[in-house]
Amino acid sequence: MTWQQALAHGYTPDAVVAQIEGGRWTRRGRGVLATFTGPLLPDARLRAALLSVPGPAALSHRSAAALLGLQRSADADPVHLTVPYGSSARGGADVALHRSRAFAHITVDADLPHVAKVHTILDLAVDAPDARQAMRTLTALAAAHRVPSFLVEQAIELRRPRRYLRPLRDAAGLLRDGVGSVLEADWALDVERAHGLPAPHRQAPVVVEGRRCADDLLYAMPGGELVVRLDGWRYHADSRTARRDRARDNAAELAHRARMVFGWEEVHRHPCTAASLVARRLTELGWTGELTRCTSCS
Repeated sequence: MTWQQALAHGYTPDAVVAQIEGGRWTRRGRGVLATFTGPLLPDARLRAALLSVPGPAALSHRSAAALLGLQRSADADPVHLTVPYGSSARGGADVALHRSRAFAHITVDADLPHVAKVHTILDLAVDAPDARQAMRTLTALAAAHRVPSFLVEQAIELRRPRRYLRPLRDAAGLLRDGVGSVLEADWALDVERAHGLPAPHRQAPVVVEGRRCADDLLYAMPGGELVVRLDGWRYHADSRTARRDRARDNAAELAHRARMVFGWEEVHRHPCTAASLVARRLTELGWTGELTRCTSCS
């Protein structure tokens, strides 16, 4: 609680001081009191940070991400708070303060006030060390947590961040085009974009054994089509999914479509090799483009 809350509950200033000096209460930041001793649990630490700021404030960035299940937060991390632009609030050793002109539009009034999920993802992307990592953060988190692309685009246009505005709009375009998982986002950035491969049709509809499904990536070339399936272990580990994938491969064969399969290892550890293999097959199918070298190509 704050000093003001203690006084409102009937304590006098002398009584508050007596509780502190007697070791029954402890000071926890500017004007904040803990009515117990010992370390603060995570929830109490967040509440203490919110109480330490005069006026409206909301958990944001990594703190909001941990609250919303987007990322984990270490105990040593400061508590990140966003306040309205123009607020006189100050940060501290345990509180990282951010200001936003859009405060009223991006925050959720809850038991623990926090920045909304889509805006938290945008904050994390803007905090990335470079434009490529900003794109990866935005696409991966939005895809993994099923945040619709139109909400991402609305958030970008509302906030119009000074850092990475164009790359973030580009990343939102990937989500709009059908990127639907972390693996697909990393493929789009590290395999396709980094090596100049043509853009595929994402989530291309296909009928398998009478059921409507979708192929991850479909490259349509003058001499035929190439289906690329991205086999993420998290979603392809059970026998039912494995059987469905085999049925999709067989359907591609019957439709005379070339097909290739890549997994987490190839996309993250050997993206240049994956790009080279796809480019070779696309060239056989009539692609006239040229594979480009990325900074990691040897």
